[in-house]
Amino acid sequence: MTFALVLLGYFAGSIPFGVLLTRWLRGVDVRQSGSGNIGATNVTRVAGKKLGAVVLVLDAVKGALPVALALQLVPDLPTVHVLVGLAAVLGHVYPVWLKLHGGKGVATALGVLLVLAPLAALAAGAAYITFFAVWRVSSLGSLAAGATAVGTSAFTARAPEYTGLSAVLFALMLWTHRSNIGRLLRRTERRF
Repeated sequence: MTFALVLLGYFAGSIPFGVLLTRWLRGVDVRQSGSGNIGATNVTRVAGKKLGAVVLVLDAVKGALPVALALQLVPDLPTVHVLVGLAAVLGHVYPVWLKLHGGKGVATALGVLLVLAPLAALAAGAAYITFFAVWRVSSLGSLAAGATAVGTSAFTARAPEYTGLSAVLFALMLWTHRSNIGRLLRRTERRF
């Protein structure tokens, strides 16, 4: 059961909605435009706010659904919930369909945390909105959201495993944003 749920989490997370929707609806490959990323931020740059918002929601849902299923099937095994959530985010970051070149995992991680640590997810969303509104830099908002999720989950998560997951997801986010962090330090990161 655990293996099947983790596999489901990975394959759900690996659905490249950004690539599929921009190709189907705009006739472009989002990987060849803007930053080359498949996530909602680059989809917004390449194909507009509406399609970017759709990709954001779908990328969050593909993290939330497998975790919600794991909660239903094995409600007393938080370690399984964590593994499924981590698998979903890794599926987005390293999708087998795109030769392991995916997105940065922010929206998918948000979906996972909305199920496992909803107050942390909401606090993270508020942090993103605040930082983005002030500085108009998506990566800065994402990093602030990740840090906020870790801090908030430490006090609000229903299980310590969920707090651990938020920390692991933030570490993964730091890895996937390493080039952004370099540009932030050089003050050359792109603004919206």
